[in-house]
Amino acid sequence: MMSFLSQTLARVKPSPTIAMTGRARELAAEGRDIISLSAGEPDFDTPLHVREAAKAAIDAGHTRYTAVDGIPELKAAICDKFRRENGLDYAPSQVTVGTGGKQILYNALMATLNPGDEVIIPAPYWVSYPDMVLLAGGTPVIVEGEMQNGYRITPEQLEGAITPRTKWVIMNSPSNPTGAGYSEEHLRGLTDVLMRHPQVWVLADDIYEHLVFDDFRFATPAQVEPGLKDRTLTMNGVSKAYAMTGWRIGYGAGPETLIRAMAKLQSQSTSNPCSISQYAALAALTGPQDYIRTSREVFERRRDLVVAGLSECPGIVCPKPEGAFYVYPSIRDLIGKTSAGGTRIETDEDFASALLDETGVAVVFGAAFGLSPHFRISYATSDEILTDAVARIRRFCEGTR
Repeated sequence: MMSFLSQTLARVKPSPTIAMTGRARELAAEGRDIISLSAGEPDFDTPLHVREAAKAAIDAGHTRYTAVDGIPELKAAICDKFRRENGLDYAPSQVTVGTGGKQILYNALMATLNPGDEVIIPAPYWVSYPDMVLLAGGTPVIVEGEMQNGYRITPEQLEGAITPRTKWVIMNSPSNPTGAGYSEEHLRGLTDVLMRHPQVWVLADDIYEHLVFDDFRFATPAQVEPGLKDRTLTMNGVSKAYAMTGWRIGYGAGPETLIRAMAKLQSQSTSNPCSISQYAALAALTGPQDYIRTSREVFERRRDLVVAGLSECPGIVCPKPEGAFYVYPSIRDLIGKTSAGGTRIETDEDFASALLDETGVAVVFGAAFGLSPHFRISYATSDEILTDAVARIRRFCEGTR
């Protein structure tokens, strides 16, 4: 059977976040008391006006094929969004709509990478970045952002990673898994480097744009350095900002040549995104924006709850993130210890496995994101559940020896 399958599959591995979420569901189905903090999606309902727009689209008969990469009305709304919120001017021909932000990223890499092309990926990274690069025939080049630098890479690190084969650098701010945000000042240092290397394109993953806390101000690379706009794909979507993960709508804007190439690829894979979801996304982008402010306030409160609770756990150091709905604590001081259940903690994967087995709390181990020894918690769940989970983690840590 292995000889029947494509050799391309040997380059990649299944998503660890999906695997951990699946294991937690299996244990819950067996009757275990499980708290899953591994999935990255808001726990709120999609805003009512968005749901109503989807129903209206069905009643209006918008149930047929659409243009391959998005209906004109949605593309126009996306152009308005970029102009209004990011100071970026795009024509509809420079916009593509896909089945989630993941497809936008995948299409861009598949449409541009050749064997030997390199893609710089700051770590910790979203688990899918390296595997998508590998599927497209490229080579991931991992640059580690250290905890003492807020998990952000420095201009010097970026400069040192660029070679004549570098085609893309992927920037994700605020970040999954750390919640770290690149301020305008941080981005300026990186864009100054990129301006010296005209062969390097920028793939800006801005999916957590609206989930920023305290006084952090979001910025995106093409906004900070207009000279990069003609070699930047700015990706975003409605999944995180409007609690629409299952609707599967992402979008991107960039040079028309790239957008046409991505549409060509999409025409031979999924074709158009769900027509109903497109009209729902249109309502999200053009309708009331109250939900964003309300959800941001809730997530900020939850962040503070989780950071405070984990900071009291022996052996855990938990930085305070600027955005998203994740924390990425260090467990360096727990490595080499043994849990109350008898598990020797040699890696962060050992930690995550023992934590799930002994306490029922599911987290994702740091090696999945390219930087150990850490783990990721998604705090996109209720205060009560988070309080319980943090208490279990504290008891687990206190029980190590």
